[in-house]
Amino acid sequence: MHSAIPRRAACASAAAFLFGCHGSRVAPESAAPIGPSAIADTARIRADIVYLASDALEGRGTGTPGNDSAAAYLAREYARLGLKLIVRSATCPEMRAGVRECVVGRASFLQHFTAHSAAAAHAGLQADQPTQNVVAMLPGTDAALRGEYIVIGAHYDHLGRSSLDAMDPEAKDAIRHGADDNASGTAAVLELARRFHAHPARRPILFVNFSAEELGDLGSEYFVEHSPVALDSIDAMLNFDMVGRLRNDKLIVYGVATAAEMRGIVDSANGAPPLQIDPVDDGFGPSDHSSFYGKKIPVLHFFTDMHEDYHRATDVSSKVNVPGEAHVIDYAERIARDIADRPARLTYVRTAESPSKMSANGPGNGTYFGSIPDMGSSSGVPGVKLAGVTAGSPADKAGVLAGDIIVEFGGKIVKDIYDYTAAIGAHKPGDVVEVIVVRAGSRLALTATLGKRGS
Repeated sequence: MHSAIPRRAACASAAAFLFGCHGSRVAPESAAPIGPSAIADTARIRADIVYLASDALEGRGTGTPGNDSAAAYLAREYARLGLKLIVRSATCPEMRAGVRECVVGRASFLQHFTAHSAAAAHAGLQADQPTQNVVAMLPGTDAALRGEYIVIGAHYDHLGRSSLDAMDPEAKDAIRHGADDNASGTAAVLELARRFHAHPARRPILFVNFSAEELGDLGSEYFVEHSPVALDSIDAMLNFDMVGRLRNDKLIVYGVATAAEMRGIVDSANGAPPLQIDPVDDGFGPSDHSSFYGKKIPVLHFFTDMHEDYHRATDVSSKVNVPGEAHVIDYAERIARDIADRPARLTYVRTAESPSKMSANGPGNGTYFGSIPDMGSSSGVPGVKLAGVTAGSPADKAGVLAGDIIVEFGGKIVKDIYDYTAAIGAHKPGDVVEVIVVRAGSRLALTATLGKRGS
């Protein structure tokens, strides 16, 4: 789970108030009971997490050899399962010599791209990092549904040895192992790939592991802009980010109102022994599902909540509650099979924000606009491009649209996310501001009345 810019999960940046963030609550762990049939599952899950969070991979930082090694591990596992290659590169970005191969037009599990980190550039660090998503396809069993897809995904990158966005900068270049964030989610996707390979669903499934999430959902943004299948053929996206610390059987599930049928699916899948589901309506949040919801695709995001090891070198594999994660995977598998096997497609719903699940942290007065910046955008125009706008928010009421590029806010020039957060923070709830956006190459002046978060 990322906290680059905006630092949504940690609430440590001024940009946090654009989105809200999770609270940090720590409670004793509890593990769901498992029977003999689940022993092999937990052993596989544990082995994946131990390797991905090992010293050898040095925290899987985007653009590092450890990140490349993690991608190769994922690709080998998908190849072992016999999943299909579907990515065909149109161009190849600059890559580190001798590490990877990218051949234009050749089918591959690797979707190469260059991640541009605005946060790194702002800090005077290397901003462009060559990296890759890992994409594999499992065909469905129903020929009539072969053109409709489910995406099951998680990011596999973490902070590596960088102290940028770390919660323990005093540890300097120590390895931030990222066992929960997000070796746990990556292991969940691998386990679901194994299970669906053994018992395929009616619809085909894309298993996608994203890189550069910690830099601002850059891998998932690249995927939706360069999808190997038509975006309107994707019925739903299920995302796993930090699912390795189940405590008191509580699981937070984002996106339960992103499709008309979703709440019923989520509720009916919660069989014995039940999880304590904490539902969040909204489809936007601090992880890769936001990139899909911004493209009008129903989403679910599974999350076992924050803990004291978040973005620290102490997020190690020995602290992961593997039986608890297996319980989460069991639950998610039932949901995925329901969506993948149902005769009709889900009905997308544009949700309003759920204030009770979002933090009022940010400006002391809780100023709220309701836009979702596109952190993976490279439009070439100075400003902040928006991935989405929260329904019913001040931005929505002002006529701001997904895809707009905000270039001025309240009389202040907006060149990047830092200017944008400062401009919003300079106002208070109730202020009426002029917002200048670039839409389809034209500048438009819109008027917004700012709100108060949680009201």
